[in-house]
Amino acid sequence: MSNIKTRDLKPHIGIFGRRNTGKSSLINTLTGQMIAIVSEIPGTTTDPVKRSVEILGFAPVIFIDTAGIDDEGTLGEQRIKQTKQIFSQIDLALLLITDNIFTQHEEYVIEHVRKNDVPLILIFNKSDAVSPDLKLMEELKNRYKIDIIPFSNEHPNNMPQLIELIKSNIPESSYIATSLLGDIINKGDVILLVNPIDTEAPAGRLILPQVQILRDLLDNHAISIVVQPEDIQSVMSLQIKPKLIITDSQLLNQADEIFPDDIPLTGYSIILARHKGFFSEYLKGTPKIDELKDGDRILILESCSHHQSCEDIGRHKIPQWLSKYTGKNLHYDFVAGLSLIDKPVTDYSLVIQCGGCMITRKQLNSRLKIAIDAKIPITNYGLAIAYLHGYYKRVVKPFC
Repeated sequence: MSNIKTRDLKPHIGIFGRRNTGKSSLINTLTGQMIAIVSEIPGTTTDPVKRSVEILGFAPVIFIDTAGIDDEGTLGEQRIKQTKQIFSQIDLALLLITDNIFTQHEEYVIEHVRKNDVPLILIFNKSDAVSPDLKLMEELKNRYKIDIIPFSNEHPNNMPQLIELIKSNIPESSYIATSLLGDIINKGDVILLVNPIDTEAPAGRLILPQVQILRDLLDNHAISIVVQPEDIQSVMSLQIKPKLIITDSQLLNQADEIFPDDIPLTGYSIILARHKGFFSEYLKGTPKIDELKDGDRILILESCSHHQSCEDIGRHKIPQWLSKYTGKNLHYDFVAGLSLIDKPVTDYSLVIQCGGCMITRKQLNSRLKIAIDAKIPITNYGLAIAYLHGYYKRVVKPFC
């Protein structure tokens, strides 16, 4: 199956610069709406402001307006800390300068976007007020090998040129999706989806991984049969042998017992783990569960924020299963959404990432790369659960 543009993948574009370089005005100009508050008072923008907008003929994108990188005081330091957090979340950076001023603040931005492998466009903003220094523009272009453009929010005559630069600098991987299962299924294959409707399921709809995989099966012209766990026997009575069975991580144990070994079986979380990247690192890291010792600390990364319950898989069930399996006294830290990890990653003996359906590939890979670079084993909800319950080899076999 060929790659496709999808509205589920929205490139994130961060807008950086000193205070009063026109970042908020630029996001308003680019979106054609009054999204961010504009003021002559330095430090008006505090928390990052996000806005989704469609670039016609291209894709929907999310612009992120950030606080000034030259902010001051205790509150200013907190704002800069939040701005720094954005570097690992974006697919493209726009750095604004005015009055031809380029010093350590701008170098700071370039250093961090490059550390996160993010392309950058340098914008000489408010060019109607102060003409860009052409010699400086050429020097910076040669030094950093980046695209540079003058711009004015008051007279955005070269808006089409800026949009074209944005389009050409955004990595295709951030908006062009590859099939989740297209390399292992064929047209007409029967795929059985076992979807539990429990307290974790949103009212009136399916969870995102179920929707994404169902759509992928339709795109590949597979035949999908969707049932709740209690209806599995009804499907088996039809004497249909599925090409693949996909279910929730918590039901893999039940499915493993019910369905014969010659029918491939895997989980939603495992499919997403493979699709989002670092799958080989997950396969290498999961067996490290057997090496955990008393006192080891485990980091559990949740990519979405939600109300917790006693049935919460990341906060409650996985820690219970891990402690029972290992027989060790383990300690757990939890980080939700894209919040910063407070402790050094080297404090952890294992990192467990959720499926990551609510964040981009870039965002997931950026936070996991920190652990990989530090040689900390990583695994995924589905893979860890499968390992702890004894059917790990079966659920990874479809992809190995």
